[in-house]
Amino acid sequence: MHQADVGSALLCLLENLQIGDRLPPERALAQHIGCSRQTLRAGLARLQRQGLIWRHVGQGTFAGPPPRALSLHSATLPAEVSAGDLLRARVVLEPAIAREAVTRRDEADIRELHLLVDGGRRAQRFAECEQADSAFHNAIARMTRSPAIAGTMAWLSSARRHAAWQRDWERSYRGLAPETFQTSHSDQHQRIVEAIAAGDGDAAFDAMQLHLEDIAAAFLPARACNQPGVINR
Repeated sequence: MHQADVGSALLCLLENLQIGDRLPPERALAQHIGCSRQTLRAGLARLQRQGLIWRHVGQGTFAGPPPRALSLHSATLPAEVSAGDLLRARVVLEPAIAREAVTRRDEADIRELHLLVDGGRRAQRFAECEQADSAFHNAIARMTRSPAIAGTMAWLSSARRHAAWQRDWERSYRGLAPETFQTSHSDQHQRIVEAIAAGDGDAAFDAMQLHLEDIAAAFLPARACNQPGVINR
């Protein structure tokens, strides 16, 4: 089995797990996917670099970022918080996070972001699109080298599994084709990476803001977007 196919199978598995859930043992997982354990380990290593799983010797492999990155837990999310609320929070926070990432970036960070953009372009299913998008945005937050920022971003990402988000997601996100993510959104991700790589904090801020505003306009019902969200530098 090709490595890309293994990656897709693992992303589909993660979509059905909650953060902190344990993945099946390697032997069982390799048999389920239909690949060698060596190929599986390469796929798991890539997911770990992307912050989608973490591993503990003697305990297993778990979904989500390692516990130290989670300063907040999705269980604290009020039931009345909507997908619109979550996206507005992201529009407020993430452009500034992208600008901060510029000041802390290194070559390894940029290589990882390019890999994540490439992974998004290969996404074939909605679950893969969601996982690729979450991995990209969490990677930028981790680039700030701030556990508080990374933990907040991880919390916002995990909130996508909350019932309120899922209801709006079913109404709006599924109306879009995966090709939308593969082209428009991946192109926007690429512009964010280029700005960060160039060391241009203002350009990174602007690219992230435009990206998130585009997501809000495309994914959410009009009633959820018609609230002020102007961001000032």
